[in-house]
Amino acid sequence: QVRLVESGGGLVQPGGFLRLSCAASGSTFSSYYMSWVRQAPGKGPEWVSAINTGGGSTRYADSVKGRFTISRDNAKNTLYLQINSLKPEDTALYYCARGRGYNDYERWGQGTQVTVSS
Repeated sequence: QVRLVESGGGLVQPGGFLRLSCAASGSTFSSYYMSWVRQAPGKGPEWVSAINTGGGSTRYADSVKGRFTISRDNAKNTLYLQINSLKPEDTALYYCARGRGYNDYERWGQGTQVTVSS
């Protein structure tokens, strides 16, 4: 069974920072593009960022560009999202997702909650 397990979320004040992790197991992590997708309560999912298999190419949504950094450590089968300068509108459940390329999200994790509030 392929598993993607997000962690690192929490309650943070505006302007704060978090590093989210996504640990992958049950598959060859390095073979997949990875993405972060978030979903606020009552709203649809919003794509946040993506990274190619080797980690040399990244993409970001305009809303997070300059504040979020996606990275991966294939030796550890782990995807990361460094989130800086957090805003209340960043509050959401953050999912990592596996795909065969950009814009492919064939498998999602369970999510980790990020709450930005003073």
